[in-house]
Amino acid sequence: MEELQYELVDNVLRAEDFIHLKAAVGMIDRPLGQVEKALRNGLFHVSAICDGKIVGMGRLVGDGAMYWYLQDIIVLPEYQGKGIGKNIVNRLLKHIKSTAIPGTKIEVGLTSVKGKEPFYEKLGFSIGATGMRLWIEIE
Repeated sequence: MEELQYELVDNVLRAEDFIHLKAAVGMIDRPLGQVEKALRNGLFHVSAICDGKIVGMGRLVGDGAMYWYLQDIIVLPEYQGKGIGKNIVNRLLKHIKSTAIPGTKIEVGLTSVKGKEPFYEKLGFSIGATGMRLWIEIE
């Protein structure tokens, strides 16, 4: 079986692609203007592109100093289970580690879709009273 070829590209996500990905996994539909503003106001986002098509995404929101939140980690159903989601999360974490203030401890949070918690636990997140969290010491 041939390994899936795709690339992760930073900050190219268009609102139309965001809307398409959310709809493909049955999430709430958002108006174009709202999505455009959300993308502008976010900290960072990454897209997984396969054969010129966006097949996954992930966003970072928060204050960019103490609190970072993984948001909208989505991979099209037909591309799930191929490591794309894991690589998206790892790319977001790499961005955090490269931009956070050295010598600080930061909190990375997320709200998992019910049933997907084990995916995030494998990546170091733990379940808390208010969602899932990962503490990172920035060197």
